[in-house]
Amino acid sequence: MPNDRPAGPAREPLAVIPVGSTEQHGPHLPTTTDTRIAEAVAAALPGRVLPALAYGSSGEHQAFAGTVSIGTPVLTSVLTELGRSLTHWADRILFVNAHGGNVGALTDATVLLRREGRDAAWYACPTAADPTDLHAGLGETELMLAIEPASVDRAAAEAGPRRPLAELLPRLRAGGMAAVSASGVLGDPRGADPDRGARRLAALIAAAAAAVARWEPDNRGRLR
Repeated sequence: MPNDRPAGPAREPLAVIPVGSTEQHGPHLPTTTDTRIAEAVAAALPGRVLPALAYGSSGEHQAFAGTVSIGTPVLTSVLTELGRSLTHWADRILFVNAHGGNVGALTDATVLLRREGRDAAWYACPTAADPTDLHAGLGETELMLAIEPASVDRAAAEAGPRRPLAELLPRLRAGGMAAVSASGVLGDPRGADPDRGARRLAALIAAAAAAVARWEPDNRGRLR
């Protein structure tokens, strides 16, 4: 029996959007750090990789120059509308995230998209070297040395507080990053090694690729 379905543009199996932020990363890293990490991971994945969403929910960093935040409600709306648009020509949508402040918006948007019948998911890039390496520390510095070494001012790197998030959270919620770190650093980026950064990046990409291959979103829409 002949196929009488009207011909149309071919659909693509996967569309990938890197999601980052524009926010301070201490005196030694660029404000584009999260976005560049998300882009580097996304670029190695299968599918159509689209331009990054470089503005996220970064209100806790707002006291530091260079930070631009659009907040969780607006980010949720943007992610939702992007997902709705992309499913006109892509079977699956993946948001690759490298900023912790975006998680609430990613969860809310992806859950809604999936409830609407769209096959959307998000993936978080773990960048910390250890539980006290929370922001602009060793992990992110080494990744940026692998991704964009010219953007790292190693001479300006300085250590910030090294405490688990649970201990910092009350002051962080009350007064933002400035209340817990004068430099905007949580961790110690000194001694960052480019070769170790290359291995970190390779491991990030391998983990993301494996999660995409499995494609098993949890109840928050997150791939693991």
